[in-house]
Amino acid sequence: MRDLKGFLFFCIKTFLLNKICATMSAGERKKGACGMIYFAITAAVFTLDFFLKKYIDKKYARKVKNPRLGGIICIEKFYNKGATLNLLAKHPKAMTVIHSVIMVFVAVIYYFAMRMTGKELKKTGLAMLAGGGLSNLYDRYTKHHVVDYVRFQTGPKWFRRIIFNVSDFFIFIGAVLAVIGSEV
Repeated sequence: MRDLKGFLFFCIKTFLLNKICATMSAGERKKGACGMIYFAITAAVFTLDFFLKKYIDKKYARKVKNPRLGGIICIEKFYNKGATLNLLAKHPKAMTVIHSVIMVFVAVIYYFAMRMTGKELKKTGLAMLAGGGLSNLYDRYTKHHVVDYVRFQTGPKWFRRIIFNVSDFFIFIGAVLAVIGSEV
C-alpha cells in the first residue's frame, strides 16, 4: 500500500512539473526557466528525510536518547501526531487536513514563483520548504504520524523539549530564504 501511495505522489509531482513547463515558451524552457534544479532540490530534501526516517525507524527504539556530537544533540525517535510540541496531537486527522491545506498554498506560491525570471533565492527557499513539507505530509498519510528524531541538548529548556527531523530544518531554512528572496 505504501508503494502505491509513493507511486501516486510521484505521478502527481511529475504531472505538475509537466504542466508548469508546458505553459512556458520554448525560449524560456531553453534557458532552464522551468526550474528543473528547484524540483531537484525538492526531490532531494524529500528523499533525504524519507530514508533518514526509514533508517531511524528501524535502528532506534522510541523515546530512548542516543547522544551524538559530545552530547550536544541526541537521536531520539518520536512519533509526532501533531505539530510542534505535539500541538493537535489528539486530533491527527485535523492536523493532516491543516497540513494538506498549507501544502496546497505552498504549491500555488511555488507554481507562480517558478514562472518568474530571477528570484533564485525565493525559488530555492520554496523548493526546500516544499520538500520538507511534502516529506512530513507523506508521513501523515502513510503512518498517521511524523517521525521526529533530532533533539538538541543545549539552549533554553523549551527548546530542549522539541524533537525535530531534517524536513523541519529545511522548512525553516526554506521559509527564511523565501522571505528574504521576496524582498531582494
